[in-house]
Amino acid sequence: MILAAGRGERMRPLTDHTPKPLLQVGGKPLIVWHIERLRAAGFNRIVINHAHLGQQIEDALGNGDALGVSIVYSREGIALETAGGIATALPLIDSEVFPVVNGDIYTEFDFNRLAEPMARLAAGHDQAHLVLVDNPPQHPQGDFVLDAGRVVPSRLSTYVLGTAGAKDGIPCGPDSRLTFSGIGVYHRALFAQTEAGVKAPLAPLLRQAIDAGRASGEHHGGRWVDVGTPERLQQLDESLRNHV
Repeated sequence: MILAAGRGERMRPLTDHTPKPLLQVGGKPLIVWHIERLRAAGFNRIVINHAHLGQQIEDALGNGDALGVSIVYSREGIALETAGGIATALPLIDSEVFPVVNGDIYTEFDFNRLAEPMARLAAGHDQAHLVLVDNPPQHPQGDFVLDAGRVVPSRLSTYVLGTAGAKDGIPCGPDSRLTFSGIGVYHRALFAQTEAGVKAPLAPLLRQAIDAGRASGEHHGGRWVDVGTPERLQQLDESLRNHV
């Protein structure tokens, strides 16, 4: 699943007329970079949720044939936040365990790496696997503590979440924290108590899984960009066009 329902307030005025996942870097929309990498890793059926200017996403991507995948859409009248969007899309998702990626990031993460955590979540008691990255300048405090492949509770009771650093319910502490990349693998049981069609953040669900010892994680040290401002979009575009 690719999350594409956000309004992209920090990207205005660009997102007043174009949904954020369709903004281009290196000659193609952000969301197309994801689709191509997911296809290369063997993910041939992709669910995309959308709200703001969502018809533009459908018009641009269609049913996915041109990109070598099958795309189905979960249409939200208003953005339902991450957990609400995933819970609403569950009837379109065939498997018990599935990867989710934010549509407004750029990453060179190899999605083949998710095969092992997907198999592990399907066979065991874990409900989430999170891909973490080094803390970017705009989010120096990080989100999660990673310890031997497990995402563990922090020693502090302060909570933050998200590549933008918004307070949203994820434990942080004085430990060496990493930033949530917006890439995760989830078991549908994680959303068992989340009502479809209702706004709901992901953070409380992740906090519960972490506190219960049911969340694994990994560190991605490769390229990753939270394309959260027009300036970062321009810098990334120039870098990709110059093959940097």
